[in-house]
Amino acid sequence: MTVDDDPGVSRAVARDLRRRYGERHRIIRAESGATALDALRQMKLRGELVAVILADYRMPEMNGIEFLERAMDIYPGARRALLTAYADTGAAIDAINVVDLDHYLLKPWDPPEEKLYPVVDALLETWQSSDYRPVPETKVVGHRWSARSSQVREFLARNQVPYRWYAADEPEGRRLLEAAGADGLTLPLVITPDGDALVEPSDPELASRVGLATTPSEAFYDLIVIGGGPAGLGAAVYGASEGLRTVLVERMATGGQAGQSSRIENYLGFPDGVSGAQLTDRARRQATRFGAELLTAREVTGLDVNGSARTVRFGDGTSVGGHTVILATGVAYRQLDVPGLADLTGRGVFYGSALTEASSCVNHDIYIVGAANSAGQAAVYLARGARSVTLLVRGSSLERSMSHYLVQQVAGIPAIKVRTCTEVAEAHGTDHLERLTLRDSKTGESETVDAQWLFVFIGAAPLTGWLDGVVRRDDRGFVLTGPDLLTGGQAPADWPLDRPPYHLETSVPGIFAAGDVRAESAKRVASAVGEGAMAVMLVHRYLEML
Repeated sequence: MTVDDDPGVSRAVARDLRRRYGERHRIIRAESGATALDALRQMKLRGELVAVILADYRMPEMNGIEFLERAMDIYPGARRALLTAYADTGAAIDAINVVDLDHYLLKPWDPPEEKLYPVVDALLETWQSSDYRPVPETKVVGHRWSARSSQVREFLARNQVPYRWYAADEPEGRRLLEAAGADGLTLPLVITPDGDALVEPSDPELASRVGLATTPSEAFYDLIVIGGGPAGLGAAVYGASEGLRTVLVERMATGGQAGQSSRIENYLGFPDGVSGAQLTDRARRQATRFGAELLTAREVTGLDVNGSARTVRFGDGTSVGGHTVILATGVAYRQLDVPGLADLTGRGVFYGSALTEASSCVNHDIYIVGAANSAGQAAVYLARGARSVTLLVRGSSLERSMSHYLVQQVAGIPAIKVRTCTEVAEAHGTDHLERLTLRDSKTGESETVDAQWLFVFIGAAPLTGWLDGVVRRDDRGFVLTGPDLLTGGQAPADWPLDRPPYHLETSVPGIFAAGDVRAESAKRVASAVGEGAMAVMLVHRYLEML
């Protein structure tokens, strides 16, 4: 970058630089310090690099030294040179201490082969040996204890969107905030690879700006799959591979609870185990390869039955239609109803594994509430770097709810401690979790422990409130299907067809349920995938009867 308020000089130096360096570098010129700073901020947001800045000393409103001082805040790694007249060499020497000036050049610099290029060559050589590489990923600037910052990081990670995290109170984070013109009070700031700055974006806005599909390409499909967990992905793979026009709609990220698992070791075909993220990524790529559409960050709010068509309504008022629907919305972790906990969610308290926080947990004491496989898998994973991991188990043992192989693993890791008959009574902290009060359910005795991290896995509830009045559910909200709808071997009185409901069919023909959302399902990854595939087989049967 060259900055000079004299248009003739500005063009001349840019011309000479392009002649020598134009094939490998982009040469940008500006005719004022303010214009140059704006350009630097835009390049900063786009993740571009600035190797060398040449600034004229005598410029109105902002001289070269003042400009370089402010440019350092944006690109501290750029090499800096001042263009001066002979009378200003004293100011140039003083600038060496003020802005860590690398060099100063006397005007005119003719011939450039002797007076300009050797200086720029040295500046470029110095810059290339430094560690200021480009960051093409999405950038997230936030606060460590900001709940929304944590949610954004989790959203990007689970959707396989590369990003880099910057704390708002660190130098590079402050530079990005300044470049975006953000005040640093409303966080997170998300900067897309194109350089667009998004302040506290919603999930749908974020998805649309980082390249995730959010809008269906068609108005009507053969099959609409709602939910992107193992059951939904299984249905999408088999539906698309068998020629059905298939769209999968996911509220946050594909994978569901399984996608958050650090290690699944009892899934068929993976003797060494597989992470939930790896399994999800393979399934997602497989589904799209067969032609399924995957929509992310779309909240489904309603389901209408219009003759043979089924219409899925979204939270933004739009909708999509299809011949058939598979409900695969899974379940969500239940909230722990404890004083002080709700205000600290996302600020040291997390529901599910929140693997993006694992690096921050290194050498800390971690507490996990739960006794099922998800809690055990999280404990094993986090114990790799944590000082200690304490499993808080309300029951008397792990054996009743955790797989045998996982109980053995937990027992074999010295850093993991299991406290049975223990529950969280209260959470304490101001801007983040600081302490927990634990209660022994047998004796009633309580103690308060220092804690910055609490992960909660206390069972799950189906996300089916939006299905009120559409399909039948049990008293816990799980969707009833097939035999569970029959009374004395007979279909419900309002069942409109001569045949009884298919095994995974709901109380509405053409609407099926698979995976954890279905009443009496096995609640295992393998069975969910199998039900997704089986539901597609029943979809074919239904479509043949239309």
